Amino acid sequence: MSPEGLITSEFDDAAIIDTDVDAATVVAADADDPDDLADLELVVLDLAGTTVVDDGLVEHAFLRAVDAAGLAVTDDEQRRARRFAHDTMGQPKIAVFRALADDEDQAEHANAVFESAYAELAADQGLRPVPGAEALIRRLRSLGVAVVLTTGFSRATQDTVLDALGWRDLADLTLSASDARRGRPYPDLPLTALLRTGASSVEGMVVVGDTASDITSGLAAGAGLVVGVLTGAHDERTLTAAGADAVIAGVADLAELLGLDELERADELDDEFDDLDELDFDDDLDAEEADDRRTRDEDADDEDDLDEDDAEDDLDAAATIPAAPKAALRAADQPEGQTGR
Repeated sequence: MSPEGLITSEFDDAAIIDTDVDAATVVAADADDPDDLADLELVVLDLAGTTVVDDGLVEHAFLRAVDAAGLAVTDDEQRRARRFAHDTMGQPKIAVFRALADDEDQAEHANAVFESAYAELAADQGLRPVPGAEALIRRLRSLGVAVVLTTGFSRATQDTVLDALGWRDLADLTLSASDARRGRPYPDLPLTALLRTGASSVEGMVVVGDTASDITSGLAAGAGLVVGVLTGAHDERTLTAAGADAVIAGVADLAELLGLDELERADELDDEFDDLDELDFDDDLDAEEADDRRTRDEDADDEDDLDEDDAEDDLDAAATIPAAPKAALRAADQPEGQTGR
């Protein structure tokens, strides 16, 4: 447990990956164990900045909301609001606005402006996935690993993102802050993902995100591995300081970090064994026994035919012996010293 009272991951040492360094160099020692790889059940991925390219849309929409709701008037207030927005990236936007607003009405007004501004910016500039994100998700699911996409956006904004990318059915589940009791940095989102997908243990769960809030949330949930990516809001120092077990260039590197090649090879071996199990060796043995029985019966029939042929030959031989004269036969039957008349 960390000094802040958070549940820490089973991995003690955080690793940092440079963009020019192979992803394998950041794998924690335990992750090389095939038994650990076999326990992988669930990967929880953040949306904006982790699987979806942000391009500053979140910050721009936030600033529009701050101005519209009057949360920051002076230049100094705007700088503080911008800094606060950056530091709290990944957290529910309504929670951020509540921290800045004087009352709930002001916070809700700011949140409404943010949602409409983000949808407008997304429509104008377009949204695109982080390279390799979609392929990774499909690959994980093909291996039987559940994938859940989470966000600090409201459900309406999350749906805007999913629809723009055609990702409605990409993952097993999508969760917004409103789907859990609390958003990040609390552990509710990862734990809700675990419960709804039916994963058996937090140790088989991997949490991935681009913000300190993502990392804190994953650690608090007790995830077996918590990974930071450098495609979003926070840098490697911030992610490492938050407690990330590993920091990688992007989600595409997660495949090597998790050893998906090894998992796929194991899956192929399982399929081969399943194919062998489907072969009915008992039927093959029964067929062989039937052939042997048939051969024995045929041999027995051949022997019977030979015996019948021998018997017929004996009868034929007996029929060819000449008949003895009747007188001679009678003489043979007479007692010694007597003659027939």
